Amino acid sequence: MTRVIQEDGKVIPVTVISVPDAIVTHVKTIDKDGYNAVILGVEPLKKASKTKKYRTSKEFRFDDAPAKDSTVTLDILKDIATVSITARSKGKGFAGVVKRYNFRGQPGSHGHSSKHKHGGGRLPGSVGARSKPGKIKPGKKLPGRMGNDMQTRHNVPVVKIDVKNKLLAIKAPIPGAVGNTVYIKF
Repeated sequence: MTRVIQEDGKVIPVTVISVPDAIVTHVKTIDKDGYNAVILGVEPLKKASKTKKYRTSKEFRFDDAPAKDSTVTLDILKDIATVSITARSKGKGFAGVVKRYNFRGQPGSHGHSSKHKHGGGRLPGSVGARSKPGKIKPGKKLPGRMGNDMQTRHNVPVVKIDVKNKLLAIKAPIPGAVGNTVYIKF
Protein backbone atom coordinates (compact mmCIF):
# COMPACT_ATOMS: atom_id res chain seq x y z
CA MET A 1 0.00 0.00 0.00
CA THR A 2 0.98 3.60 -0.50
CA ARG A 3 -0.78 6.96 -0.40
CA VAL A 4 -2.06 9.59 -2.81
CA ILE A 5 -2.04 13.25 -1.81
CA GLN A 6 -4.87 15.22 -3.41
CA GLU A 7 -4.80 18.91 -4.37
CA ASP A 8 -6.69 19.91 -1.20
CA GLY A 9 -4.07 18.18 0.98
CA LYS A 10 -6.05 15.05 1.85
CA VAL A 11 -3.95 11.91 2.12
CA ILE A 12 -5.71 8.79 0.81
CA PRO A 13 -4.26 5.33 1.54
CA VAL A 14 -4.33 3.27 -1.67
CA THR A 15 -3.31 -0.11 -2.98
CA VAL A 16 -1.70 -0.07 -6.40
CA ILE A 17 -2.66 -2.95 -8.70
CA SER A 18 -0.83 -3.81 -11.90
CA VAL A 19 -3.51 -4.52 -14.52
CA PRO A 20 -2.13 -6.30 -17.61
CA ASP A 21 -4.11 -6.41 -20.84
CA ALA A 22 -6.56 -9.31 -21.12
CA ILE A 23 -7.34 -11.24 -24.28
CA VAL A 24 -10.89 -12.43 -25.05
CA THR A 25 -10.36 -16.15 -25.56
CA HIS A 26 -14.00 -17.24 -25.83
CA VAL A 27 -17.38 -15.51 -26.25
CA LYS A 28 -20.54 -17.11 -24.88
CA THR A 29 -23.94 -16.06 -26.24
CA ILE A 30 -27.56 -16.56 -25.23
CA ASP A 31 -28.28 -18.55 -28.39
CA LYS A 32 -25.48 -21.06 -27.88
CA ASP A 33 -24.79 -21.11 -24.11
CA GLY A 34 -27.89 -19.56 -22.51
CA TYR A 35 -26.17 -16.39 -21.24
CA ASN A 36 -23.76 -13.67 -22.40
CA ALA A 37 -20.21 -13.95 -21.10
CA VAL A 38 -16.57 -13.76 -22.11
CA ILE A 39 -13.55 -15.73 -20.95
CA LEU A 40 -10.54 -13.49 -20.49
CA GLY A 41 -6.98 -14.78 -20.55
CA VAL A 42 -4.13 -12.88 -18.88
CA GLU A 43 -0.37 -13.36 -19.31
CA PRO A 44 0.18 -15.84 -22.17
CA LEU A 45 2.39 -18.78 -21.25
CA LYS A 46 5.67 -19.28 -23.13
CA LYS A 47 5.13 -23.04 -23.19
CA ALA A 48 1.40 -23.24 -23.82
CA SER A 49 -0.27 -26.64 -23.72
CA LYS A 50 -3.47 -27.73 -25.47
CA THR A 51 -5.57 -26.97 -22.38
CA LYS A 52 -3.73 -24.03 -20.79
CA LYS A 53 -2.49 -21.11 -22.85
CA TYR A 54 -2.71 -18.33 -20.25
CA ARG A 55 -1.49 -18.03 -16.66
CA THR A 56 -4.95 -16.92 -15.55
CA SER A 57 -8.32 -17.25 -17.28
CA LYS A 58 -11.68 -16.26 -15.86
CA GLU A 59 -15.25 -15.97 -17.09
CA PHE A 60 -17.08 -12.65 -16.75
CA ARG A 61 -20.67 -11.86 -17.64
CA PHE A 62 -21.10 -9.08 -20.20
CA ASP A 63 -24.15 -7.60 -21.87
CA ASP A 64 -22.17 -6.16 -24.77
CA ALA A 65 -19.48 -8.77 -25.22
CA PRO A 66 -16.34 -7.78 -27.09
CA ALA A 67 -15.25 -9.80 -30.13
CA LYS A 68 -13.05 -12.88 -29.81
CA ASP A 69 -9.28 -12.23 -29.78
CA SER A 70 -9.83 -8.56 -28.91
CA THR A 71 -7.91 -6.93 -26.06
CA VAL A 72 -9.50 -5.58 -22.87
CA THR A 73 -7.37 -2.80 -21.39
CA LEU A 74 -7.53 -0.57 -18.34
CA ASP A 75 -9.46 2.02 -20.40
CA ILE A 76 -12.63 0.06 -19.63
CA LEU A 77 -12.53 1.43 -16.05
CA LYS A 78 -12.16 5.09 -17.11
CA ASP A 79 -15.67 6.22 -16.06
CA ILE A 80 -16.11 3.76 -13.15
CA ALA A 81 -16.15 5.17 -9.60
CA THR A 82 -16.28 1.92 -7.59
CA VAL A 83 -15.25 -1.67 -8.27
CA SER A 84 -15.42 -5.06 -6.57
CA ILE A 85 -12.13 -6.76 -5.77
CA THR A 86 -11.86 -10.55 -5.35
CA ALA A 87 -8.64 -12.27 -4.27
CA ARG A 88 -7.45 -15.33 -2.37
CA SER A 89 -6.46 -14.56 1.23
CA LYS A 90 -3.20 -15.70 2.79
CA GLY A 91 -3.23 -19.29 4.00
CA LYS A 92 -2.29 -19.66 7.65
CA GLY A 93 -2.42 -23.45 7.91
CA PHE A 94 -4.15 -25.48 10.60
CA ALA A 95 -5.19 -23.27 13.51
CA GLY A 96 -6.91 -23.84 16.84
CA VAL A 97 -9.99 -21.99 18.02
CA VAL A 98 -8.03 -19.35 19.96
CA LYS A 99 -6.19 -18.16 16.85
CA ARG A 100 -8.97 -18.88 14.35
CA TYR A 101 -12.01 -17.45 16.18
CA ASN A 102 -10.47 -15.44 19.06
CA PHE A 103 -11.77 -17.83 21.72
CA ARG A 104 -10.52 -17.08 25.23
CA GLY A 105 -9.37 -20.56 26.27
CA GLN A 106 -10.13 -22.22 29.59
CA PRO A 107 -9.24 -20.87 33.03
CA GLY A 108 -5.84 -21.66 34.52
CA SER A 109 -7.17 -22.88 37.89
CA HIS A 110 -10.31 -24.23 39.62
CA GLY A 111 -10.09 -27.81 38.44
CA HIS A 112 -8.53 -27.24 35.04
CA SER A 113 -4.95 -28.06 36.00
CA SER A 114 -4.87 -31.35 34.14
CA LYS A 115 -5.96 -29.63 30.96
CA HIS A 116 -3.07 -27.15 31.22
CA LYS A 117 -0.45 -29.81 31.98
CA HIS A 118 -1.10 -31.41 28.61
CA GLY A 119 -1.56 -28.21 26.58
CA GLY A 120 -5.34 -28.30 26.78
CA GLY A 121 -5.96 -24.77 28.01
CA ARG A 122 -6.65 -23.69 24.44
CA LEU A 123 -9.39 -26.25 23.81
CA PRO A 124 -12.84 -25.05 22.71
CA GLY A 125 -14.71 -26.69 25.59
CA SER A 126 -17.98 -28.56 25.10
CA VAL A 127 -18.83 -29.00 21.42
CA GLY A 128 -21.92 -31.19 21.22
CA ALA A 129 -25.34 -31.80 22.69
CA ARG A 130 -26.49 -34.93 24.50
CA SER A 131 -27.77 -38.12 22.92
CA LYS A 132 -30.27 -36.12 20.93
CA PRO A 133 -29.28 -35.03 18.22
CA GLY A 134 -26.12 -37.05 18.93
CA LYS A 135 -23.95 -35.05 16.54
CA ILE A 136 -22.22 -31.69 16.25
CA LYS A 137 -24.30 -29.06 14.48
CA PRO A 138 -22.99 -27.80 11.13
CA GLY A 139 -21.13 -24.50 11.35
CA LYS A 140 -19.70 -25.16 14.83
CA LYS A 141 -16.51 -23.16 15.34
CA LEU A 142 -13.82 -25.81 15.65
CA PRO A 143 -10.11 -26.01 14.79
CA GLY A 144 -9.27 -26.29 11.11
CA ARG A 145 -7.64 -24.69 8.12
CA MET A 146 -7.44 -20.92 8.41
CA GLY A 147 -7.30 -18.56 5.45
CA ASN A 148 -6.64 -19.50 1.81
CA ASP A 149 -10.19 -18.68 0.71
CA MET A 150 -11.65 -16.23 -1.78
CA GLN A 151 -12.66 -12.87 -0.31
CA THR A 152 -14.51 -10.05 -2.06
CA ARG A 153 -14.57 -6.36 -1.19
CA HIS A 154 -17.52 -4.52 -2.75
CA ASN A 155 -17.88 -0.81 -3.61
CA VAL A 156 -14.15 -0.05 -3.40
CA PRO A 157 -13.48 3.53 -4.57
CA VAL A 158 -11.15 3.97 -7.55
CA VAL A 159 -8.71 6.78 -6.71
CA LYS A 160 -6.45 6.91 -9.76
CA ILE A 161 -6.01 5.15 -13.10
CA ASP A 162 -2.65 5.24 -14.91
CA VAL A 163 -3.37 3.81 -18.38
CA LYS A 164 0.18 4.35 -19.65
CA ASN A 165 1.81 2.25 -16.90
CA LYS A 166 -1.25 -0.06 -16.52
CA LEU A 167 -1.72 0.76 -12.83
CA LEU A 168 -4.92 1.08 -10.82
CA ALA A 169 -5.00 2.74 -7.38
CA ILE A 170 -7.93 1.81 -5.13
CA LYS A 171 -8.83 2.97 -1.64
CA ALA A 172 -8.73 -0.34 0.22
CA PRO A 173 -6.43 -3.14 1.27
CA ILE A 174 -6.52 -6.29 -0.85
CA PRO A 175 -6.66 -9.80 0.62
CA GLY A 176 -3.66 -12.01 0.01
CA ALA A 177 0.05 -11.75 -0.53
CA VAL A 178 2.03 -9.51 -2.85
CA GLY A 179 1.88 -10.86 -6.40
CA ASN A 180 -1.51 -12.46 -5.79
CA THR A 181 -4.04 -12.71 -8.66
CA VAL A 182 -6.83 -10.14 -8.21
CA TYR A 183 -10.15 -10.11 -10.08
CA ILE A 184 -11.68 -6.67 -10.70
CA LYS A 185 -15.42 -6.38 -11.45
CA PHE A 186 -17.57 -3.31 -11.99
